[in-house]
Amino acid sequence: MNIEISKEEKVAELFRALSEPNRIRIIKILRNSDKELTCSQVSELLQIAPSTVSYHFKALRKAGLTTTRQQAQTKYLSLNKETFRKYLPNLLDSL
Repeated sequence: MNIEISKEEKVAELFRALSEPNRIRIIKILRNSDKELTCSQVSELLQIAPSTVSYHFKALRKAGLTTTRQQAQTKYLSLNKETFRKYLPNLLDSL
């Protein structure tokens, strides 16, 4: 059973995920990066614990704002630009 949610509900979900300042910082870091980044790399840039970054990674991924690719034990994070394009056009440029 596939239940579709309205565009307004999806946008509200995305804004909930972005309501934490560190998540916006993560989005900005990913936007400015020319490659996928690991939790450790983002942790160093933000100067916060890797476990905290991992927690935020999960919330961003669950909302569909990022994608994760796992290689061995390492997870690589990147922006899901399609979600931004579809639901939050121009947001990345305004951050």
